[in-house]
Amino acid sequence: MQNTDLESQTSIVLQPTRRAELILIIGNKNYSSWSMRPWVLMKAFGIPFREIRIALGQADTVTNIAEYSLAGRVPVLLDGTTTVWDSLAICEYLAEQFVSEELWPTAVPARALARSMCAEMHTSFSALRSGMPMDIRARSSDYAGAPRSPEVQADIGRISELWEDCLRQYGHHRFLFGDFSIADAYFAPVVMRFHSYGVFLAPALQAYMKRVIAHPAVESWMQEAMAETEVIPRYQAPR
Repeated sequence: MQNTDLESQTSIVLQPTRRAELILIIGNKNYSSWSMRPWVLMKAFGIPFREIRIALGQADTVTNIAEYSLAGRVPVLLDGTTTVWDSLAICEYLAEQFVSEELWPTAVPARALARSMCAEMHTSFSALRSGMPMDIRARSSDYAGAPRSPEVQADIGRISELWEDCLRQYGHHRFLFGDFSIADAYFAPVVMRFHSYGVFLAPALQAYMKRVIAHPAVESWMQEAMAETEVIPRYQAPR
C-alpha cells in the first residue's frame, strides 16, 4: 500500500530556516546606486536586516570596506559565515533564500526577461553612469541646460525601450512586471538619475517613474539620502 501522505510531501518546497542576522553594508545613500538596489529590495519585501553604512570618498573608506569584503566595494551582504558581494549576486542570493516572497516574476518568460534586463543594467550603460552619476539631493534645475552626449542619449533611449516593453507586456500600469520585483529595485537608481537630471520620457514612463518614487522603500531611501551631509564632488556631474 502506498503512503500517499509521504508522497504528497515530496512536492513541498521548504523555505530555508533563517538563523543568522542579515547584515547589509552600503555606501552613502545619496551617491551609491549599487547599494540602493539590494537595500530597496529588502525593504520592499520586509526582509529584516541590519545596515552598516560606510561613507565613501573618505581616507578610511577602503580600510573600512575591507573589514567585510576584499573586493573593496559596496554593497556586501553578510549571512552568518556567508559573504555575498556585488548587488546582482546579493539579489539572486536573496531570491534563493526567500523563495516564497517571489522576488523575481513567477512566469518563466517574464523572469527570463527580468534577469536579462538586470544583467544588461549591470554590465552596460557606462555613458549614463559617468555622465549622470546618482545625486539624489540634486534638483533638476541644478543640471538645467547641461549637455548630454549622444552616448548618454542612446542609453536613455535603450532604457526607455526596455521599460516600454515590460510595461506593455507585464506591467498593467503598475511596475515593470506587475508587482514590485528585483527588476524595479535594480532600475530604481536610474529613476533617481532621470528625476535629478530632468529627463522627460513618454507619459507612460513618467507615470512609472512616479510610482517607483512613491514606493515606500524607495521613498525611505530618498529621505535618508536627503538627510546626509557629505558632499563628494567626484561623484557629482558638473553643474
